[in-house]
Amino acid sequence: MRAVAAVAVLAAGLGGAAAAQPSGRVVGTVKVIEADGQPAVADVVVYLLGFNEPPTDKVTTIAQKGRKFVPGLVAITLGEKVEFPNFDPFLHNVFSQSPPRKFDLGSFPKGETKQTAFPELGVVDVYCNIHPEMAATIIVLPNRRHTVAGPDGKFVLDGVPPGDWTVFGFVRRAKPVSTTVTVKAGADATVEIAIVRGAEPAHLNKYGEKYKDGGPTYR
Repeated sequence: MRAVAAVAVLAAGLGGAAAAQPSGRVVGTVKVIEADGQPAVADVVVYLLGFNEPPTDKVTTIAQKGRKFVPGLVAITLGEKVEFPNFDPFLHNVFSQSPPRKFDLGSFPKGETKQTAFPELGVVDVYCNIHPEMAATIIVLPNRRHTVAGPDGKFVLDGVPPGDWTVFGFVRRAKPVSTTVTVKAGADATVEIAIVRGAEPAHLNKYGEKYKDGGPTYR
């Protein structure tokens, strides 16, 4: 349900292309807490919807290291690519069954890198078919106004055209949280976002089956 809701939101955010004009900024803080009310340490992507922009030629990296995807959450612009280098001394298999981008990069050893493009908007959950504890999420967005909040929760979105927009905070294991903002040329618009996240959901392997050993606990 989280991914379906997020895809619908992203599709609704496909407006006209942003015209060249003086821009402003969206600045603020995002706070993440666990369901029990305790502060959480988590990667948070902050993004803005309401217009579209062309992609860059940037290739985002999600490394496979220590039986983890690092980082576990990234945002890219529609049409950009993500690469998956393997730094572990054993095989990994990178795949996704998410409707916006189903793919299977197969198994590959240390020192090899595979990549894929993302031609559809939405939320793509990525897993390893060998190690069920490995999980990452890629958010494919209609423009380049996205960033990762710092360890202190602070963020800055530069180059935002003047207008009324919707700003989202996204963290794995939670639904995106949004707020509206009015941006004026040459000025900062400030927002505060709070997100409550839950447990890591269970998932199946690339064949739609349970992992044979049941898999270790998610971290």
